[in-house]
Amino acid sequence: MASPDFSLRGRVAVVTGASRGVGKALSLALAMAGAEVALVSRDAVRLEQTRRELSDQGCRVHAFALDVAQPSHIEPVFAGIEASLGRIDLLINNAGVEQLCPSLEVAEALWDRIVDTNLKGAFFCAQAAARRMPAGGAIVNLCSLTSAVGVPGAAAYGASKSGLAGLTRTLATEWATRGIRVNAIAPGYFRTELTETFYADDEWQAQMREKIPLRRFGDLGDLTGAAVFLCSSAASYITGQILYIDGGYMAAI
Repeated sequence: MASPDFSLRGRVAVVTGASRGVGKALSLALAMAGAEVALVSRDAVRLEQTRRELSDQGCRVHAFALDVAQPSHIEPVFAGIEASLGRIDLLINNAGVEQLCPSLEVAEALWDRIVDTNLKGAFFCAQAAARRMPAGGAIVNLCSLTSAVGVPGAAAYGASKSGLAGLTRTLATEWATRGIRVNAIAPGYFRTELTETFYADDEWQAQMREKIPLRRFGDLGDLTGAAVFLCSSAASYITGQILYIDGGYMAAI
């Protein structure tokens, strides 16, 4: 029996929301595993800064500006990625927005901004990528604890991430005949720019640590191995799964 192959050499990966935080960390991890990476973000200035930073570390990365909440822009950008890099083998659907708001106060504009980015954008990115992927391609969606549990004030976000969990399973079953695997990782409590407002409250931090069996919040490095694994041929028989990376939180509730 051959040893598991975690290498991504010869693969071209697209990572959305790649200019910072989780997307930046995942882009670096894929590149270090051998992939050539198309960094995608709506923030063109920060995207170029990230491209330079990762390039300086020896990564083969390229920047493509795109707001995934604008579906009509997705297909042309993915066509451009394919034309520039020759192929698309992997997609990390990471772009996302979050804003807590009491459910009785959620306005349509807030709902649309969150759902259009987190769910609608993810679907059309997956569609554009799958149209170009050869057999052996892989998609990894970024779900959330709110894909499975309710969080007060996160109606729009939770709906979008629950929808993304369902989308993961649907696309996995539909695209299996094309040789494309679709999985998701669902981070627990990780401190990023998107979630920084929570961590300003020391009492909240203490309470949350007590709910996590490993008694700590996640580091970005805790996500990267799972993403590389799910993109690699070592995971060639895994599809339609959602991997919760949460320090044991889901197992303890």
